[in-house]
Formats: sequence, structure tokens, C-alpha cells
Amino acid sequence: MSDGPRALPGSDVTDDLEITRSLIVPAAELQWRFSRSGGPGGQGVNTTDSRVELSIDVRALSILTAGQYEQLQIGLGHRLVDGVVTVTASDTRSQLRNRRAARARMSSLLRAALLAEPRRRRPTTATKGSHRRRLEAKKQRGHVKNLRRKPEL
Repeated sequence: MSDGPRALPGSDVTDDLEITRSLIVPAAELQWRFSRSGGPGGQGVNTTDSRVELSIDVRALSILTAGQYEQLQIGLGHRLVDGVVTVTASDTRSQLRNRRAARARMSSLLRAALLAEPRRRRPTTATKGSHRRRLEAKKQRGHVKNLRRKPEL
């Protein structure tokens, strides 16, 4: 007897990518690339494409609001290349496990970028020393300019 429909092995890597409960990236917007991985692998090291790159074009995501898009741009910053964010996984010899690892990394990366609060500036006051140095520099500069004047007769 069966307990219900069984998931196909590895079907989780073809599913939609859940960032938050309300934000799910459709599987059609995930771009996968596979290549040969360095490191251990025995006889299959030069024959299997176990290295995985997962890319998402943030500009083309249909599920983002304007505010979420701005937050992602700020949060991802240097990770965005022409609006595309990419993560790689080549930790294991199995492409399936690397795909799962890449999905987990992408999900946590996007979640952290969306949920991160921007740093707020903490107001500070100038120290007494910096205030004194600034006034001294102004006096010195004024003195130099006075020396450039033509002498009064």
C-alpha cells in the first residue's frame, strides 16, 4: 500500500525556489550551468559535470515589487553583474547534491539581502580637538593669503 504520491528522486532541484513564505522564484527563472569540477573524484573526475552554477536575473524577476527590487540591489551590491546574481557549488562529487547546495545558497543569499536593514547613520558631534584643528587651519590659511597681498604704502 502507498502512503500517497511519492516524489521523484531529485525532483526538489527542479521545483520553485522559496526565498520567504510569500516570495517564491519560479523554476523557469532559474538558470543552471554545469561544468567539470576540480578536486577529488576518482576515475569520473574528468567525465562528469558535477560543478553547478545557479543564476537568477534579478531585473527579470516577475515576483518582485519595486521596493523589493531596490532592497535586493542594495543588499547584493557587488554580487550583481549586469543584474544577475550567481552562486556556485562544487563541494561534492554528485551533481544532485551540488544542485541542492546551490539552491540553498541562493535562497539564503536572497533572503539575507531582502531582510537586511540598511545601516543607519549614528549622529556624532565633532571632538574638541578636531574643532580646534579646523579653526587653526583656517587661521593659517588666512595668514598665508594675507602675506600674498600687496603691501600698503
